[in-house]
Amino acid sequence: GPGILTRTLLNAGFRVVAVESNSAFLPSLQSLENSLDGQLKIIYGDFFRLDPLVTGKVKPPALCSDELFETMGVAAVPWREDVPVKVFWILPQRRERNALWRLLFALYECSSIYKYGRVELNVFISEKEYKVLTAKPGEARAYQALSVLWQVGCEIQLLHMEPWSSFITNLKNGALAIPKSMCLPNDHLCLVRLTPRKNLFTGGLKPTNSSTFVFMVKQCFAKPTSRLTDRLNSWSLDNGGKLLREQEIPESAETRNLYPEDYRRLFEALQNSNMFTDTWFHDEVLESIRNIN
Repeated sequence: GPGILTRTLLNAGFRVVAVESNSAFLPSLQSLENSLDGQLKIIYGDFFRLDPLVTGKVKPPALCSDELFETMGVAAVPWREDVPVKVFWILPQRRERNALWRLLFALYECSSIYKYGRVELNVFISEKEYKVLTAKPGEARAYQALSVLWQVGCEIQLLHMEPWSSFITNLKNGALAIPKSMCLPNDHLCLVRLTPRKNLFTGGLKPTNSSTFVFMVKQCFAKPTSRLTDRLNSWSLDNGGKLLREQEIPESAETRNLYPEDYRRLFEALQNSNMFTDTWFHDEVLESIRNIN
């Protein structure tokens, strides 16, 4: 965009690397870059198209995270170290759900930007998606697989809520360019901080088996009103009831009734029991990953 967020960060004293996908804004941003003494670096690219699944050299505006982090001068650090870099990003409204899923897979696999450590995301998202990310059992419509996976993976903090009217320009006569009846269905745009948890990869959850965890949660929420024991039995886990009792989870519990930490405990118990390796579950995971990619 025109650089409002960039200028705000510069005024706060941050060193900024700004990624801009619209070439029309580049001249003014590059002029700003030249007026500063190394505090700002402008890169032509689209953060939404970071690390595309292609072979060979990536062509702008697509970006390669390795080249981006090299330009920023940021080296990879161990997962439990401090946050190596902070990213501010306004998610495209028409693609924000897709973007959240892509980031989620990268987080659990420690790929893309998360190959460099616990990268902190500060993202502007719709109020609707913010409510999904923070939903709990009992919020039937909002509580989804995305809720569980982001809450297990990150500390989620609401920094600011801004009315949509702040982003709608006026016509010359003072009326809104977009009538109120045509406004987006949520009242606010939310600035949300997503900080990966230091203890994400402790216990039985690791980047190497995280795709299994993601698939397990997604499968459970495919039928959120189904009983968890039925879901376990559908994976050919004949002693699923015993496993639930060991985790102090009622056998009558529906998949939508479990808290995020319950899903993690259940997954780790399944890993320790080696149940997954004795079923067709791994084949299902691999097929799912192929479909995603």
